[in-house]
Amino acid sequence: MTGWLDALIQGVLLGGLYALFAAGLSLIFGVMRLVNLAHGDLIVLAAFAVLVVAGKLGLDPFVAVLIALPILFVIGFALQYVLLNRTLGRDLLPPPLLVTFGLSIIIQNGLLQIFSADSQRLRSGAIETASVSLGGGIAVGVVPLLTLLSAISVIVLLNLIFYRTPIGRAFRATSDDLEVAQLMGIDIRRIFALAMGLAFVVITIAALYLGLRANFDPTIGPARLLYAFEAVIIGGLGSFWGTLAGGIVLGLAQTIGAHIDPEWQILAGHLAFLVVLVLRPRGLFPRAQD
Repeated sequence: MTGWLDALIQGVLLGGLYALFAAGLSLIFGVMRLVNLAHGDLIVLAAFAVLVVAGKLGLDPFVAVLIALPILFVIGFALQYVLLNRTLGRDLLPPPLLVTFGLSIIIQNGLLQIFSADSQRLRSGAIETASVSLGGGIAVGVVPLLTLLSAISVIVLLNLIFYRTPIGRAFRATSDDLEVAQLMGIDIRRIFALAMGLAFVVITIAALYLGLRANFDPTIGPARLLYAFEAVIIGGLGSFWGTLAGGIVLGLAQTIGAHIDPEWQILAGHLAFLVVLVLRPRGLFPRAQD
């Protein structure tokens, strides 16, 4: 019984990481209907950025990420404003898919040239192995717990931005009707760039916990994209709370599958995704039901 309870707890904590992976993807799709195939590689790029800042300045990763956040925001803003805005039109899918696929390849090969294929890890001292006892022989790691709390905080902040601020109203207006938003004087190029910059902030937070919890290398981006995509679809497109729920469902499926048989971990997550897709094609909490 203790083993199953521990698996459930670890699944929820793992779901926090997947929710962080997915939140930026959900944000971008919700605002501009852009399917970013480079999303996973951008998470890895951000992890290497935090690694470089921490290494060059001799900082703890939790401090280094505070320096990396504004840098990645500017990169995201510029990427959208200069490049990706040119690909958006009435036929939204084909051009952005091709461009972001090419961007994914460029990022992977660029990181391989700079950092080689060796695995890297963000080091933060004793906190990496610290744990909190829940009693009954069950303990949770401090870093996984911080990951879940950070995921919840990110979702809360995104909802506040979207539903309580002028920029959030502009995000929702462009998402609901692009042409009407333009007629009302909204600069959609700037709004899209701000959305991408905000997504890069979320990506950097996700990268911090990716690097603290596991080794990473330039080639793992596509797998992070897959987990993020599955979490978004499970939760429901455009729903931030749904994204958190989708990440937790995916995490629970993987840890329960691993508890039954270690070889089933990844497969169990994919099966959970397929089951939800069959039973609820629009996800568990689609935006229309928010």
